[in-house]
Amino acid sequence: QVQLVESGGGSVQAGGSLRLSCAASGPSEYTIGWFRQAPVKEREGVASICPTTGILAYGDFVKGRFTISRDNAKNTVYLQMNGLNTEDTAMYYCAAHRFRYYCSTGLRNIADFRTWGQGTQVTVSS
Repeated sequence: QVQLVESGGGSVQAGGSLRLSCAASGPSEYTIGWFRQAPVKEREGVASICPTTGILAYGDFVKGRFTISRDNAKNTVYLQMNGLNTEDTAMYYCAAHRFRYYCSTGLRNIADFRTWGQGTQVTVSS
């Protein structure tokens, strides 16, 4: 069973950058997704990266500002976030897809992501 731990959140001013990390322990080769949830809003997909192929997917709101990547040697997935704005304020979670070796680009299929980290808070001020 894979376990995930997020880090790297914090408070920044609008226009700033943060890099989130998702460290995995246990089996690898899962599609890893980043999701976020702001108060009184539904959880939404930010980005995902497939195992082996490295195929990427991004939420429409990302608009080229964020980059997801993975370091297989460290079993860690990163989310580099640039050009942050106040609407990016949320708790950010990483999650592993339910099926090992499966490439998923369906960020709206949140229920398919079964293993979640505890989250890391991102706060962007104007």
